[in-house]
Amino acid sequence: MRTSRRFFLTGASALAAAVVAGHASAQDVVGDILKSSTRGNWDDQFDARANNTNKVASTLPIFSQQTVAFTEQAVAQYQNIVSQGGWEQVPATKKLQLGVDDPDVVPLRKRLMISGDLPQSAGISTAFDSYVDSAVKRFQLRHGLPADGAMGKYTYAAMNVSAQIRLGQLQTNLQRLKEKAGTLGSRYVLVDIPAAQIEAVENERVVLRHTAIVGKIDRQTPIVNSKINEIIVNPYWNAPVSIVRKDIIPLMRKDPNYLKDSHIRLFAPDGSEVDPMSIDWSTDDAEKYRFRQDPGGNNAMASVKINFPSPDGVYMHDTPQQSLFGKLMRFDSSGCVRVQNVRDLVTWILRDTPGWDRQHFEAAIKTGENTPVQVVNPVPVHFLYLSAWSTGPGVVQFRDDIYGLDGNSELQITSAL
Repeated sequence: MRTSRRFFLTGASALAAAVVAGHASAQDVVGDILKSSTRGNWDDQFDARANNTNKVASTLPIFSQQTVAFTEQAVAQYQNIVSQGGWEQVPATKKLQLGVDDPDVVPLRKRLMISGDLPQSAGISTAFDSYVDSAVKRFQLRHGLPADGAMGKYTYAAMNVSAQIRLGQLQTNLQRLKEKAGTLGSRYVLVDIPAAQIEAVENERVVLRHTAIVGKIDRQTPIVNSKINEIIVNPYWNAPVSIVRKDIIPLMRKDPNYLKDSHIRLFAPDGSEVDPMSIDWSTDDAEKYRFRQDPGGNNAMASVKINFPSPDGVYMHDTPQQSLFGKLMRFDSSGCVRVQNVRDLVTWILRDTPGWDRQHFEAAIKTGENTPVQVVNPVPVHFLYLSAWSTGPGVVQFRDDIYGLDGNSELQITSAL
């Protein structure tokens, strides 16, 4: 692969030599460089045109009637793409990015044009120019990937899912949309599980959007339709039996001080506290005890817990592991949902609860004391599963079918890589 930078520097050297020798005017040489067939489309109109692609970000709620209409348009768009033969696979053999000149950029350009990410006017070239960079970033945003413009394994994997399979994914999720859109209320919290994303919606507009951590493949976040009725500031954490069995008991077998170091106390069924050293950790007897972690900086829920009735006992919460929100694949919990910038969401939930403005809430956290707060006007909360939708003309969103509910194994990209 050769880079455009090397080509430009070679051209600049030619320009300097030509000017010194007097063989041609500087303007003529610059013109020759700009007209070169290897240059791609770096022209003086790029800034005006390449950034005119449809915006991916939107304040339109995922589960709205407008989203249903846009998703129906997307289904028609993809039916047309499939009828015309779909798209070819893009060779996933190298890291393509801005400045690269390589034959594999040609199929990449064609693929991006078919999906509407790259304007037809950008033309066909081997140059990974600013047009292609902008188009790849748009594609990545539509697929929930970091918009770095570089062709890595996850971008290739998402790009090389066939048009036919993407059409099926849209049709499957359109039915889910139709079942729920317009029924969630005028003010609610939505957790979209495959997107690992949270929307706070009011009057048909997303007022807050949060990154989330949801359940692992073997500890899935369930579908939930409930109402947030309680906020617990500085919560105690009671370990679920599944975590006791799969995590805590094995950890205690390796390190007898684990509970003490983690500020987790052990309670018998009658409520009396038990010395961890009195338990035989080589057996599973510990499952019958209650494991409670005290409030504090190391607490698994950190500063706050968002409660609502749920048959599965799940909830939303803060976390001391903030670095997890920067991960590409945020399927890392035991079923509950961790919320980035959770204090913004809690402030919005408590808006109608007297005495609990942001200042009071922050002051309560600083005390370190466990403080339950009953929510005035409980806010509906919905954990739903949607892996494909559209929030605007040509803005079709796809996500990894993390739990394999869309009916095609090729859509479980995380599991395959």
